[in-house]
Amino acid sequence: MPWDRNQMAARAAQELKDGMYVNLGIGIPTLVANYVGDKDITLQSENGMLGMGPFPFEGEEDPDVINAGKQTITELNRTAYFDSATSFGMIRGGKIAAAILGAMEVSENGDLANWMIPGKLIKGMGGAMDLVAGVGRVIVVMDHTNKAGESKVLRECTLPLTGKGVVDRIITNLGVLDVVPGGLRIVECAEGVTEDELRAATEATIVS
Repeated sequence: MPWDRNQMAARAAQELKDGMYVNLGIGIPTLVANYVGDKDITLQSENGMLGMGPFPFEGEEDPDVINAGKQTITELNRTAYFDSATSFGMIRGGKIAAAILGAMEVSENGDLANWMIPGKLIKGMGGAMDLVAGVGRVIVVMDHTNKAGESKVLRECTLPLTGKGVVDRIITNLGVLDVVPGGLRIVECAEGVTEDELRAATEATIVS
């Protein structure tokens, strides 16, 4: 069976190492905070928070403590708050080791489209463009196909780009792929998913 949202988030959390400062995008990436475990990871939110904890239990929410997606979260004993200018200074200054982001499309050369669909409501790109340009490593977490069953892992993106050649690793409900010269390399398949099934769901070039 393909991974569900929580299993994708748990797999993404395996990418994190002690001492890292990491930004989590909205959507599935926000769930990564629940799977950090005892690793010494500092999660950053571009709305001005360093040291995000996991989601609160029902009834324990504080409406003043939110992430960039306006979800209530918890703070830690080392949490720091600051304005958005300072937050983006961290991102643009290369202080954030990795970003885990959602996506609408990713291409075989690491292009990322995750901020708008033309003709639909556009709220703005948020911090995505700064993140993909400023962090050390970009990991995308998303479903492998759209609701119509069409691949979201493409030879070329069709939607407006967030960044060109910025994605390092793609984690989907079907498995994990790395962006390498010539296309994508399969790192692992989700439990119960065969390599043939992953290849069949991928429009992008997969290299050996």
